[in-house]
Amino acid sequence: MKFLLSLCLALIFMHIGQTQVTAGEEQKPLTYEVDLRTVSEGFDGKTCWVHARAGVIPQRNNDRPLVVMTMQKLLLSGSDVFYALNEMRTADGEKWIGPIEHAPLGRRRLSKTKEIAICDFTPGWHANTKTLLGTGHSVRYENNKVMHVRKRHVAYSVYDEKDHSWSEWTTMKMPDEPKFENCGSGSGQRVDLKDGTILLPVYFKKKTERQYSTAVVLCDFDGKKLTYKKHGSEHTVPAKRGLYEPSVAKFQDKFYLTMRNDEKGYVSVSDDGLNYSKPVIWKFDDGRELGNYNTQQHWVTHSDGLFLVYTRRGANNDHVFRHRAPLFMAEVDPQTLRVIRKTERIIVPEKGARMGNFAVVKISPLESWVTVTEWMQPVGIEKYGSNNRVYTARIKWSHPSKPE
Repeated sequence: MKFLLSLCLALIFMHIGQTQVTAGEEQKPLTYEVDLRTVSEGFDGKTCWVHARAGVIPQRNNDRPLVVMTMQKLLLSGSDVFYALNEMRTADGEKWIGPIEHAPLGRRRLSKTKEIAICDFTPGWHANTKTLLGTGHSVRYENNKVMHVRKRHVAYSVYDEKDHSWSEWTTMKMPDEPKFENCGSGSGQRVDLKDGTILLPVYFKKKTERQYSTAVVLCDFDGKKLTYKKHGSEHTVPAKRGLYEPSVAKFQDKFYLTMRNDEKGYVSVSDDGLNYSKPVIWKFDDGRELGNYNTQQHWVTHSDGLFLVYTRRGANNDHVFRHRAPLFMAEVDPQTLRVIRKTERIIVPEKGARMGNFAVVKISPLESWVTVTEWMQPVGIEKYGSNNRVYTARIKWSHPSKPE
């Protein structure tokens, strides 16, 4: 009897020990590996691919998701002279189809000398309507040069998975107020809420003003039409062009907004996704400024970590335009809004070309991608080894992200 009792106790304690090990394994710190892939490369000396950004159509029948990446050609002899958006796609993450030009995402003639186009486009899956929605903004040209005093609109298009086509791009109507004469959502990350409404970050100003303000707009989307409902707090800083090209992310129970400024990057936090705290300059956890300026920053999220992807000064990169390469990724302390310096690592190396125009897409609970191209301006940067590569930096997590 004593032997049986001892055996039962031993089995109980063994089970407890195994349970503790399993729980301990679940609590291991989040880590990741970077699998850097080149989707395409090749520089013709006159144009280059830019704005490589991807959206994901979720998996069907346990297959991998379909990744749809858009990008557009840039004319090197001008500033921000963009042409029609093209599509590349992959069903297995290995073989890519494209690039395929989409006429509905091309330029439109306004007069003999003026044209309008869509640019700074970011596709994203909208779960409630089961559609891939791409958002960006419009740009106007006169004699193939950007019109700097112009109207700008939030522009969007919807992807048809069956025939791999995009709808004619159109624009979202904003309130009829002078401050929204120049309003865009270029290069931004959005957050889709469980009820299907969308938190879309925008920036705006009067046509004749210099400084932009940033806000987050709550939108309805029915699978075809994007509709303004209301917007939250408005933010700017008294420095050059203000705050613009914002990106928003949800991490745990809060929302985080990162914003571009010509001199320094800024960050803010919100409880409801619309009303944000006063923006503060991005800094490392040791108190030093991050060194990001005059370009975008974007978020990578996992249920166990909030990360920022960015460029900065001070990385032996003075030869790179506005220090827009390499691409760094580091964890953010969500309480202090500081970048944890010891976690910083390079996820896309620099070869002379700028890479400030990039995007982030969640592929699965175990994988996120950062997509970017080598932007071949100014002339001559190929001497450092750049070749207009289109990259996917695949962030592979040590354990899956939990659903919200």
